[in-house]
Amino acid sequence: MIKYQTNHVTIFQSVLYKTTSLVIRTEDCIIVVDPNLLPDEVLEIRQYVDKFKEDKPIYLVFTHSDWDHIAGFGAFQDAVVIAAEALQTREGKEDILNLIRQFDDQYYLDRTYPLLFPTVDIPVLEDGQVFDIGQTKLTFYLAEGHTDDGIFVVVEPLGIWIAGDYLSDVEFPFIYHDSEKYEQTIGKTDRILGSHDIKLLVPGHGTATDIKEEIIFRKVLSYRYIQELRKAVKENSDHQFLIQGYKYKQDQMNSHNENAALVRRELHRSNEISKA
Repeated sequence: MIKYQTNHVTIFQSVLYKTTSLVIRTEDCIIVVDPNLLPDEVLEIRQYVDKFKEDKPIYLVFTHSDWDHIAGFGAFQDAVVIAAEALQTREGKEDILNLIRQFDDQYYLDRTYPLLFPTVDIPVLEDGQVFDIGQTKLTFYLAEGHTDDGIFVVVEPLGIWIAGDYLSDVEFPFIYHDSEKYEQTIGKTDRILGSHDIKLLVPGHGTATDIKEEIIFRKVLSYRYIQELRKAVKENSDHQFLIQGYKYKQDQMNSHNENAALVRRELHRSNEISKA
């Protein structure tokens, strides 16, 4: 359903996981970000795009390869796909598609479009990479840590920062790849705020914000969570208190425990290297 709307920006939010999809309309193009999640929700986004498409090209941005973010690709095969090079070259693509199939089977869901892994037309290779579409400018930043194939995107002149699964108000850091790289990614916040006139931050889950102090607050919370989790794991002390402030902690407990296991492996690996 539509959660936020202006003349140029429409944010759709799934009833599941508060997962966001974004449609940006400029004079030059239509930009669609992570169309998801339920079959009817994806079709609603597709119908909305078709309503305004006219003769404008569609650019489809994937912030990363998590199954809930790529589920709607099959409904947008006419779009030019932009994503990290690491998404294009990643292994286990069929495993990700199988997660969607398992989800659909579990809830008896039927999709009228095929389940396909995105084929990348424009790969993002480095921080600061720019892609111009007429007067619309996209600036990309690599965003590793949550996964190894994430990106941030800043859309100008609208000042929209597409953050993927970072800087959420409903999730603590979900670290599937690397905690230090996660810290490096959120550490780009000050650089992005200093280099761009950000008017709206859109996370992959939760609520968008147009308040810069809120963006910085979310960055600080993410830093604090990782650093305190690392300290607790190193000291073998309790760390469940770190997620007490989150509304959906009953379901998110598994993700927190997986974070702790990942950090434990990282610390063990670091100790082994130090001994070598």
